[in-house]
Amino acid sequence: MVWLRFLYCFLRLRRPILWALVAWLSVAAASAHPMPNSVVLLDLHPTGVGAELQLPLSELQAAFGHDVSVHPETLVARLGPALREYLAQHVRPVSPDGNAWTVAVRDLSVHAAEQTNTGPYQQLTAHLWLTPAAGETPRAFTFFYDVIVHQVVTHVALVSVRRDWETGRVGAEAPSEVGIIRLDVRDNFIPPLVINQAAGNWWAGFRGMVGLGVRHIAEGTDHLLFLLVLLLPAPLLLTKGGRWGRFGGVRYSLVRLLKVVTAFTLGHSLTLLAGALGWLRLPSQPVEILIAVSILVSAAHALRPLFAGREAWVAAGFGLVHGLAFASTLAELHLPAGPMALSILGFNIGIELMQLFVIALTVPWLILLSRTPSYAAVRVAGAILAAVAAGAWIVERSSGQANLLAGVVGRVAQYAPWLLAALAVAALASHWRQHKSQLA
Repeated sequence: MVWLRFLYCFLRLRRPILWALVAWLSVAAASAHPMPNSVVLLDLHPTGVGAELQLPLSELQAAFGHDVSVHPETLVARLGPALREYLAQHVRPVSPDGNAWTVAVRDLSVHAAEQTNTGPYQQLTAHLWLTPAAGETPRAFTFFYDVIVHQVVTHVALVSVRRDWETGRVGAEAPSEVGIIRLDVRDNFIPPLVINQAAGNWWAGFRGMVGLGVRHIAEGTDHLLFLLVLLLPAPLLLTKGGRWGRFGGVRYSLVRLLKVVTAFTLGHSLTLLAGALGWLRLPSQPVEILIAVSILVSAAHALRPLFAGREAWVAAGFGLVHGLAFASTLAELHLPAGPMALSILGFNIGIELMQLFVIALTVPWLILLSRTPSYAAVRVAGAILAAVAAGAWIVERSSGQANLLAGVVGRVAQYAPWLLAALAVAALASHWRQHKSQLA
């Protein structure tokens, strides 16, 4: 009778034993063969929440029930409607009062994920818009989410807040993790994640946008390169043969510099405003190509005058193009009129502060160098290097494929402070050498 008693005990305790066994096997499998996690990035807006889901295809296939890993480049075309229906069923935000939110699945795309310790893999990126009931805040909700997790017991979804204008988190910072969604194997239950973000204020949002504008220019090599290359010939007079000649004087140089910088500011401010408010939109690819073309044109002008005396007009014209690129950053925030107006102001202030900072560090050395014979070599070398960088960007942005030369330009840009220091040393050395020759 001992075996009957053992069977009775096993049947009575089979559920905890089975789940303990599943948990042990899950941990062992995860330790031996780590699999990629899902990532959920939340963007909190005054009217709703944007959610970006990054789903590894290898894991999605087991949960979705369709072949998604073979020919992933055609996945959205083949199974787009079914994928949208699946995601809408497994993403269910609910307000604190129990009211279900509306979930809209927007665009889907497949691409290679960034290299991790799990190795390279393909992932589906889905953008969703989550809308609370009328009058309810989008800052507090219960997030019922079980994409993939409902079938793959070892899978984990990492949930973070990427953007939150009211607290000054406008996308430049690393996402702030708010929780992890996984199966509770003991209770066979996927607990929802409670999202409850503290209220912010307009001042935090404004400061965040100023900082974003500063970082946008600091990291935007192409924007600064256009302006600096256009300023290269600003201190010089024209010769009778239509070429760049000698130094025109400090006052002459500063007036021309001021005109170019002011015109560029007015140009990009106009399209920044129009683009951020949705009055003017262009696809990002032609805008980025035109920005590279603007650098190429300014480099050619630095080599030989193309529009001498009209630099301010050219700066304003190309500033319109650069402003459209700036506006795309603001358009992603989905802000109502009041916060958007503050964001435009703060972002533009940040851009101007960083531009003025870089110009203040660079222009004195350019003026000092332009008073020496060495400036011709510096001007020509700077223009040629800028033209090469512009050509690499044009090819890269037209083809959509990274190239070696553009990568080199990006790496060189990381040493900008050292390049500025080299410019200062060259200016001081040239000025000292000229002064010494005059005394002799």
